[in-house]
Amino acid sequence: MTVAEVQHADLETLDFGLSGEQRAVQELAREFAAKEIDPLVDEIDEAQRFPKEIFAKAGELGFLGVLVPEEYGGSGLGYVDYVLIISEISQVDPSVGLSVAAHNSLCTNHILKFGSEDQRQRWLPDLATGRKLGAWSLTEPNAGSDAAGTRTRAVRSGDGWILNGSKTFTTHGSVGDVCVVLAVTDPEGAKHHNISAFVLERGMDGFRPGKKENKLGTRASDTAEVVMEDCLVPDANRLGEEGEGFIQALRILDGGRISIAALGIGTAIGALKTATRYAKLREQFGKPIARFQAIQFHLAEMATKCAAAEILTLAAAAAMDGGRPVTRIAAEAKLLAGEVAVFCAERGVQIHGGYGFIKDYRAEKYYRDCKICTIGEGTSEIQRLVIARQLFKENR
Repeated sequence: MTVAEVQHADLETLDFGLSGEQRAVQELAREFAAKEIDPLVDEIDEAQRFPKEIFAKAGELGFLGVLVPEEYGGSGLGYVDYVLIISEISQVDPSVGLSVAAHNSLCTNHILKFGSEDQRQRWLPDLATGRKLGAWSLTEPNAGSDAAGTRTRAVRSGDGWILNGSKTFTTHGSVGDVCVVLAVTDPEGAKHHNISAFVLERGMDGFRPGKKENKLGTRASDTAEVVMEDCLVPDANRLGEEGEGFIQALRILDGGRISIAALGIGTAIGALKTATRYAKLREQFGKPIARFQAIQFHLAEMATKCAAAEILTLAAAAAMDGGRPVTRIAAEAKLLAGEVAVFCAERGVQIHGGYGFIKDYRAEKYYRDCKICTIGEGTSEIQRLVIARQLFKENR
């Protein structure tokens, strides 16, 4: 069964506010992670290998076009379903969860939200089915949290644009087929209204991957520079109005923060489950360590924080599905879930003791993988700024 088939299944409504359809989607993602991802986790992490075979299967099941309407080859689901999918995958491997999230919520979603009908027809079917992999390039070496400081330039040339510059920390930078790139189109223009978004494709003259990063964690998720050197891009590849790329990016990042919150939830729950299983098996002083109150308190606190982050993230997803403002709640969910992931991963290592420090156990991998959740798509500090600004705006 694929995601699209699950969508139309006649399933009764279950508890916890999730429909039977959503529970079925969650179970499909759980089975996919156990069967297709789990056997490869250690190998792809150690080799820093992007697992194309996993993504081919993910595309077949509809996991690479979760938010894309069926008319463009997608699954036509909502953000609640999307959170469930990313969370289940990330419980097994946050690397794969991160890549699925970036493909869906950044590149593909940017084209869906701001592309013309012709652009949607041109790129979405291949992206939604996994025939092509998406990337999204905003961050630069000197423009991270200050995205408005973008230096990549796009200069008019006939009926197109010539792009020059480089982007860093691009998920799928060296393996992607379709890349949304943000570039300054009016250096003298008003701040936040001088950047435009363009779709670049693998094989374009002057467009190439740069350095592939050697990362602490999520090592099977490809992260690399992308470089534009006199890259001629047709104006037909520009997304939306000229100069509105930065405003588009802010809207895309609202959904992206929900994605990273889902990644954080999955990482935290994965660490919790791993630690709980270990505590039941590991014996000291003649009994399983799960019977010691100190270990029980660690696990109880981990479980409580996971539940809180999951509820907040699902609330943000439901707000997005309902068309309500999400800037504040998405930032809150991302902030909480990211920091809960770090907390649970650290406690998981502690519960494992010395075994948590070696690669024979998954605890150390969650510990390496979790930190991206407090950095990617806006650091925890930026989330606090976003939340505070929204509070001041709401209380005027």
